[in-house]
Amino acid sequence: MTDTVRICFADGTDLMARAFLANGVPEPPARSTATALVAAEAEGQTGHSFSRVEDYIAQARSGKTKATAVPVTSQITPAALRNDAGHGFAYPALKQAIEAGISVARDMGLASMAVTHSHHCGALSVQVRKTAKTGLAGMMFANAPAAIAPWGASTPLCGTNLIAFAGPRPSSDPLVIDLSLSKMARGRVMHAPKTGGGAPDGWTFDARGQPTTDPANALVGTMAPIGEATGTALALIVEFFAALMTGASVSKDVSSFFDADGPPPNVGPWLLAMQPPAGLDFAKRLDALLGMTEAMELARVPGARRVALSAMAHSKGLDAPKRYIDSIIRLSKGTSP
Repeated sequence: MTDTVRICFADGTDLMARAFLANGVPEPPARSTATALVAAEAEGQTGHSFSRVEDYIAQARSGKTKATAVPVTSQITPAALRNDAGHGFAYPALKQAIEAGISVARDMGLASMAVTHSHHCGALSVQVRKTAKTGLAGMMFANAPAAIAPWGASTPLCGTNLIAFAGPRPSSDPLVIDLSLSKMARGRVMHAPKTGGGAPDGWTFDARGQPTTDPANALVGTMAPIGEATGTALALIVEFFAALMTGASVSKDVSSFFDADGPPPNVGPWLLAMQPPAGLDFAKRLDALLGMTEAMELARVPGARRVALSAMAHSKGLDAPKRYIDSIIRLSKGTSP
């Protein structure tokens, strides 16, 4: 079992922010990145949190990520925004784009937010929840380095692309659904040698397209999509929005999120914020729909576990892998992990 240490939410955020600051990342991106990563950890999305800090800082040091980049948001049409992240960290760009998009959606009924020249954007649930907390419905698509082959093939074309949705519930926490289109997150495979984990049967393939449970073979092969051919079709839809609609790179041209070599990843998260229709008892009908799920034996509303874990993390603290916390402490002092 991996050794863990308990750290309170605020202390985890401050420690992570100090690590970024000590390695040349200015205060705004350091703070927004730390806030997003710790929020992901609180939801149980460990592959998007403390485990990313070493990689993020290595890329900032090498220049693969432009740590000092200042994102710029432009209004393309009355309801469409475009944000240039400048090859910097994704989180300050997303924060800026979402804040602007919420304002536009309140005026226009909806707003699209295309982010380009961006970096790994972590847990999408953290981002779409922001729109739902203001009473708007939100959707988000994000692509990643190629890791999924078209169904029946063995050459990766699409990333383990991501889709997220959040719907406002005035009387409760928002409905938040966050999906990776691979059966297993590639980040878990990347960090498996550090944690002693592997992949279940049928979740990863080697370079010949044969099932493998060995992380090393999986990393030179492909990830199994959810729903087989359905998953590859959904991954292609994400490419349409996150690459083509933003002007970012398609997944096969995206560099690794994990190493410090090569050009910037240049991915393109795309978001949509929508005002729920007036006069249709939207909130009441949503609560009734979800209530039907909650009333079924052994069923739960999607995202309910994340809400419960986040609430527990805020009240009792986070149980984080000790090796990552030790590494972040060293980085916060300006030394190597």
